Amino acid sequence: MRDPITGLLFVLPMLVLFLIFRFVPALGAAGMSLTNWNMGGDWSFVGGTNYAKLFDDPVFMGALRVTVVYAAIYVPLTVLVSLGTALLLNSVIFMKGLFRGMLFLPYVTSFVFAGVIWRWIYDFDGLINGLLAQVDLGPVGFLNDTSLVLPSLAVVSVWKGFGYSMLILFAGLKSIPASYLEAARVDGANAWHRFRSIVLPLLRPALFFVVVIETIGAFQTFDTIYVMTGGGPSRASYNLVNALYDQGFKNFDFGYAATLGIVLFFLVFIVSMIQRRLLDRSTS
Repeated sequence: MRDPITGLLFVLPMLVLFLIFRFVPALGAAGMSLTNWNMGGDWSFVGGTNYAKLFDDPVFMGALRVTVVYAAIYVPLTVLVSLGTALLLNSVIFMKGLFRGMLFLPYVTSFVFAGVIWRWIYDFDGLINGLLAQVDLGPVGFLNDTSLVLPSLAVVSVWKGFGYSMLILFAGLKSIPASYLEAARVDGANAWHRFRSIVLPLLRPALFFVVVIETIGAFQTFDTIYVMTGGGPSRASYNLVNALYDQGFKNFDFGYAATLGIVLFFLVFIVSMIQRRLLDRSTS
């Protein structure tokens, strides 16, 4: 019993922090979602009224649609960019550390700082429209067009966050035995065949891990949208986290805000379980 007890003592500080700052607040939010709780701390039990209210709330339904559409744009794009940069980084011979640091740098920058910079880049007088003007195109309202705002925000989030997934995939590429690739090369397989038949199957666990964590991040996106559009134009970028923030900290309806948080939790949980099932099926 000495080894399990020793291991438990090592993880005990993090376990206590998890219980205090994650598990207990989650239980509190679940309980609060069943109440009518206002800013003054007064509350009354309302049961499932808040959950029933969701289906008649057009703001919630719109935010749910925006959240799903944004995730459908962001996740494939960030996986492709992360995989592409990991493959390029894996082929670099000299100064790998320098290139790795340069590609990872956006990940450690502030979301607010990135949002301010990209607002200027997307502005009518910004960098992209300035380049388009040189070829007599534009200007394009990237953040003012309801059909362009979500792809534009997804590009910013990909630029900001692909570095982490890139390192995960890069580590996966490094774990592939070089002898497999060399044997395929000797047999006459070209680069595409080696990637499709060897690299991609062996990289699948890391790839699905990246898909899961990026999907969770996409559903929880708040900073970029809040800084760059505030949910506009016409709520075209107003997602569930924005709705939760407004209900809790603008309308001070903490019970309904907690309900949105619980719905978001179960949405992320269900999507993660589906992806995990696909992962188990693909790697078995």
